[in-house]
Amino acid sequence: MRLGPHLHRIGNDVVAAYLVVTPEGVTLIDAGLPGHWDDLQTELAAIDRTPADVKGLVLTHGDSDHIGFAERLRREHGVPVYVHTADADRARGGDKPKTSMGPMRLGPTFGFFTYALRKRGWRTEYLTEVIEVGDGDVLDLPGAPRVIALPGHSPGSIAVHVPAAEAVFVGDALTTRHVLTGATGLQPAPFTDEPDRALDSLDRLAGLGATWVLPGHGAPWQGSPDDVAAAVRAARP
Repeated sequence: MRLGPHLHRIGNDVVAAYLVVTPEGVTLIDAGLPGHWDDLQTELAAIDRTPADVKGLVLTHGDSDHIGFAERLRREHGVPVYVHTADADRARGGDKPKTSMGPMRLGPTFGFFTYALRKRGWRTEYLTEVIEVGDGDVLDLPGAPRVIALPGHSPGSIAVHVPAAEAVFVGDALTTRHVLTGATGLQPAPFTDEPDRALDSLDRLAGLGATWVLPGHGAPWQGSPDDVAAAVRAARP
Protein backbone atom coordinates (compact mmCIF):
# COMPACT_ATOMS: atom_id res chain seq x y z
CA MET A 1 0.00 0.00 0.00
CA ARG A 2 1.38 3.37 -1.03
CA LEU A 3 1.07 6.04 1.65
CA GLY A 4 3.26 8.68 0.05
CA PRO A 5 5.95 9.26 -2.61
CA HIS A 6 8.60 7.45 -0.54
CA LEU A 7 6.41 5.48 1.83
CA HIS A 8 4.66 2.11 1.57
CA ARG A 9 3.06 -0.28 4.06
CA ILE A 10 2.63 -4.04 4.04
CA GLY A 11 0.29 -5.96 6.31
CA ASN A 12 -2.76 -4.25 7.77
CA ASP A 13 -4.08 -2.58 10.90
CA VAL A 14 -3.46 -5.77 12.89
CA VAL A 15 0.27 -6.07 12.10
CA ALA A 16 2.17 -3.78 9.75
CA ALA A 17 5.67 -3.13 8.43
CA TYR A 18 6.91 -0.34 6.19
CA LEU A 19 9.08 0.43 3.18
CA VAL A 20 10.98 3.66 2.62
CA VAL A 21 11.57 3.87 -1.14
CA THR A 22 14.19 6.18 -2.66
CA PRO A 23 16.21 6.19 -5.90
CA GLU A 24 19.10 4.71 -3.89
CA GLY A 25 17.10 1.73 -2.76
CA VAL A 26 14.67 0.54 -0.10
CA THR A 27 14.87 0.61 3.69
CA LEU A 28 12.47 -1.64 5.59
CA ILE A 29 11.13 -0.75 9.00
CA ASP A 30 10.16 -3.92 10.89
CA ALA A 31 9.42 -7.33 9.41
CA GLY A 32 5.97 -8.21 10.69
CA LEU A 33 5.24 -11.93 10.84
CA PRO A 34 6.89 -14.69 8.78
CA GLY A 35 3.93 -14.81 6.36
CA HIS A 36 4.45 -11.15 5.46
CA TRP A 37 7.31 -12.37 3.27
CA ASP A 38 4.82 -12.85 0.44
CA ASP A 39 3.36 -9.39 1.02
CA LEU A 40 6.87 -7.93 0.78
CA GLN A 41 7.53 -9.63 -2.57
CA THR A 42 4.18 -8.40 -3.91
CA GLU A 43 4.83 -4.80 -2.81
CA LEU A 44 8.36 -4.79 -4.21
CA ALA A 45 7.14 -6.12 -7.55
CA ALA A 46 4.42 -3.45 -7.66
CA ILE A 47 7.07 -0.72 -7.51
CA ASP A 48 9.47 -2.50 -9.89
CA ARG A 49 11.92 -3.42 -7.15
CA THR A 50 13.35 -6.72 -5.93
CA PRO A 51 14.91 -7.89 -2.66
CA ALA A 52 18.26 -6.84 -4.16
CA ASP A 53 17.08 -3.23 -3.81
CA VAL A 54 16.56 -3.61 -0.06
CA LYS A 55 19.65 -2.11 1.58
CA GLY A 56 18.72 -2.63 5.22
CA LEU A 57 16.03 -3.57 7.70
CA VAL A 58 15.61 -1.55 10.90
CA LEU A 59 13.72 -3.16 13.78
CA THR A 60 11.82 -0.89 16.16
CA HIS A 61 12.28 -3.63 18.78
CA GLY A 62 12.92 -7.34 19.02
CA ASP A 63 9.47 -8.86 19.58
CA SER A 64 8.36 -11.81 17.47
CA ASP A 65 5.62 -9.93 15.60
CA HIS A 66 8.20 -7.43 14.32
CA ILE A 67 11.08 -9.73 13.32
CA GLY A 68 8.96 -12.09 11.17
CA PHE A 69 10.89 -12.42 7.91
CA ALA A 70 14.04 -10.60 9.06
CA GLU A 71 16.33 -13.61 9.34
CA ARG A 72 15.14 -15.01 6.01
CA LEU A 73 15.86 -11.68 4.30
CA ARG A 74 19.29 -11.51 5.94
CA ARG A 75 20.16 -15.12 5.12
CA GLU A 76 18.84 -15.32 1.55
CA HIS A 77 19.66 -11.80 0.34
CA GLY A 78 22.40 -10.54 2.65
CA VAL A 79 20.28 -7.65 3.96
CA PRO A 80 21.72 -6.25 7.22
CA VAL A 81 19.34 -6.06 10.16
CA TYR A 82 19.67 -3.20 12.66
CA VAL A 83 18.34 -3.26 16.23
CA HIS A 84 19.03 -1.24 19.36
CA THR A 85 21.71 -2.77 21.55
CA ALA A 86 19.27 -3.22 24.44
CA ASP A 87 16.99 -5.39 22.28
CA ALA A 88 19.64 -7.34 20.40
CA ASP A 89 19.30 -10.35 22.69
CA ARG A 90 15.51 -10.28 22.40
CA ALA A 91 15.77 -10.30 18.61
CA ARG A 92 18.02 -13.35 18.88
CA GLY A 93 15.38 -15.20 20.92
CA GLY A 94 16.55 -14.34 24.42
CA ASP A 95 14.24 -14.27 27.41
CA LYS A 96 11.73 -11.44 27.79
CA PRO A 97 9.66 -10.57 30.85
CA LYS A 98 6.06 -11.68 31.11
CA THR A 99 3.69 -8.75 30.94
CA SER A 100 0.05 -8.37 31.88
CA MET A 101 -2.34 -8.65 28.94
CA GLY A 102 -4.60 -6.01 30.48
CA PRO A 103 -8.10 -5.39 29.11
CA MET A 104 -9.30 -7.56 26.28
CA ARG A 105 -12.41 -8.42 24.28
CA LEU A 106 -13.01 -11.84 22.79
CA GLY A 107 -13.58 -10.76 19.18
CA PRO A 108 -10.51 -8.56 18.66
CA THR A 109 -8.27 -10.93 20.64
CA PHE A 110 -9.43 -13.92 18.60
CA GLY A 111 -8.92 -11.91 15.42
CA PHE A 112 -5.37 -10.97 16.39
CA PHE A 113 -4.29 -14.51 17.18
CA THR A 114 -6.09 -15.91 14.13
CA TYR A 115 -4.30 -13.41 11.88
CA ALA A 116 -0.97 -14.26 13.54
CA LEU A 117 -1.56 -17.95 12.85
CA ARG A 118 -2.51 -17.24 9.23
CA LYS A 119 0.72 -15.29 8.81
CA ARG A 120 2.70 -18.17 10.34
CA GLY A 121 3.41 -16.38 13.61
CA TRP A 122 4.00 -19.77 15.20
CA ARG A 123 7.13 -20.18 13.03
CA THR A 124 9.20 -17.38 14.52
CA GLU A 125 12.77 -17.45 13.23
CA TYR A 126 15.03 -15.39 15.44
CA LEU A 127 18.00 -13.43 14.19
CA THR A 128 21.45 -15.00 14.15
CA GLU A 129 23.25 -11.78 13.22
CA VAL A 130 22.32 -8.17 13.92
CA ILE A 131 23.98 -4.77 13.72
CA GLU A 132 23.51 -2.96 17.01
CA VAL A 133 22.57 0.72 17.01
CA GLY A 134 22.05 3.41 19.62
CA ASP A 135 20.17 6.61 20.28
CA GLY A 136 20.95 9.34 17.77
CA ASP A 137 22.58 7.11 15.17
CA VAL A 138 21.91 8.10 11.57
CA LEU A 139 22.13 4.95 9.46
CA ASP A 140 23.79 4.82 6.05
CA LEU A 141 20.62 3.54 4.40
CA PRO A 142 18.10 4.98 1.92
CA GLY A 143 16.27 7.87 3.59
CA ALA A 144 19.04 8.32 6.21
CA PRO A 145 16.92 6.92 9.08
CA ARG A 146 17.72 8.32 12.53
CA VAL A 147 17.37 6.23 15.68
CA ILE A 148 15.46 7.73 18.63
CA ALA A 149 15.46 5.65 21.80
CA LEU A 150 11.98 5.10 23.25
CA PRO A 151 12.54 2.61 26.08
CA GLY A 152 9.51 1.23 27.84
CA HIS A 153 7.70 -1.23 25.63
CA SER A 154 11.03 -3.01 25.65
CA PRO A 155 14.46 -1.80 26.80
CA GLY A 156 15.59 -1.21 23.22
CA SER A 157 12.40 0.12 21.67
CA ILE A 158 13.13 2.90 19.21
CA ALA A 159 11.44 5.32 16.87
CA VAL A 160 12.90 5.64 13.39
CA HIS A 161 12.70 9.13 11.92
CA VAL A 162 12.95 9.42 8.13
CA PRO A 163 12.61 13.06 7.05
CA ALA A 164 12.53 12.13 3.34
CA ALA A 165 9.28 10.25 3.97
CA GLU A 166 8.00 12.82 6.48
CA ALA A 167 7.54 9.86 8.80
CA VAL A 168 8.42 8.59 12.24
CA PHE A 169 7.98 4.86 12.78
CA VAL A 170 7.19 4.08 16.42
CA GLY A 171 6.79 0.30 16.59
CA ASP A 172 4.90 -0.52 19.80
CA ALA A 173 5.74 2.67 21.66
CA LEU A 174 2.05 3.35 21.05
CA THR A 175 -0.78 1.87 19.04
CA THR A 176 -3.69 3.19 17.03
CA ARG A 177 -5.57 -0.12 17.24
CA HIS A 178 -5.39 -2.16 20.41
CA VAL A 179 -5.01 -5.76 19.26
CA LEU A 180 -6.82 -7.14 22.31
CA THR A 181 -9.74 -4.70 22.63
CA GLY A 182 -10.16 -3.34 19.10
CA ALA A 183 -10.15 0.25 20.43
CA THR A 184 -8.83 2.74 17.87
CA GLY A 185 -6.97 6.01 18.19
CA LEU A 186 -3.67 6.97 19.79
CA GLN A 187 -3.24 4.92 22.98
CA PRO A 188 -0.72 2.85 24.96
CA ALA A 189 0.22 -0.49 23.43
CA PRO A 190 -0.39 -3.77 25.26
CA PHE A 191 2.35 -6.22 26.27
CA THR A 192 4.56 -3.32 27.44
CA ASP A 193 7.42 -4.05 29.85
CA GLU A 194 7.36 -0.69 31.63
CA PRO A 195 4.18 1.29 30.87
CA ASP A 196 5.15 4.44 32.78
CA ARG A 197 8.55 4.59 31.13
CA ALA A 198 6.97 4.06 27.72
CA LEU A 199 4.71 7.07 28.25
CA ASP A 200 7.62 9.23 29.37
CA SER A 201 9.59 8.24 26.27
CA LEU A 202 6.91 9.61 23.95
CA ASP A 203 7.97 13.15 24.89
CA ARG A 204 11.04 12.52 22.74
CA LEU A 205 8.87 12.64 19.61
CA ALA A 206 8.15 16.34 20.06
CA GLY A 207 9.87 18.57 17.53
CA LEU A 208 10.38 15.93 14.88
CA GLY A 209 9.68 17.02 11.33
CA ALA A 210 7.05 14.49 10.31
CA THR A 211 3.44 14.33 9.19
CA TRP A 212 3.11 10.55 9.60
CA VAL A 213 3.30 8.65 12.90
CA LEU A 214 3.38 4.97 12.00
CA PRO A 215 2.80 2.21 14.57
CA GLY A 216 3.30 -1.51 14.21
CA HIS A 217 -0.37 -2.11 15.00
CA GLY A 218 -3.18 0.14 13.83
CA ALA A 219 -3.88 2.65 11.12
CA PRO A 220 -1.22 5.17 10.05
CA TRP A 221 -1.74 8.43 11.94
CA GLN A 222 -1.36 11.81 10.29
CA GLY A 223 -0.57 14.85 12.40
CA SER A 224 2.21 16.46 14.39
CA PRO A 225 4.42 14.27 16.59
CA ASP A 226 4.16 17.14 19.09
CA ASP A 227 0.61 16.04 19.88
CA VAL A 228 1.27 12.35 20.38
CA ALA A 229 2.41 12.10 24.00
CA ALA A 230 -0.54 14.04 25.42
CA ALA A 231 -3.04 12.05 23.34
CA VAL A 232 -1.64 8.69 24.44
CA ARG A 233 -1.58 9.76 28.10
CA ALA A 234 -5.19 10.91 27.86
CA ALA A 235 -6.18 7.49 26.48
CA ARG A 236 -4.47 5.54 29.23
CA PRO A 237 -7.04 3.41 31.13
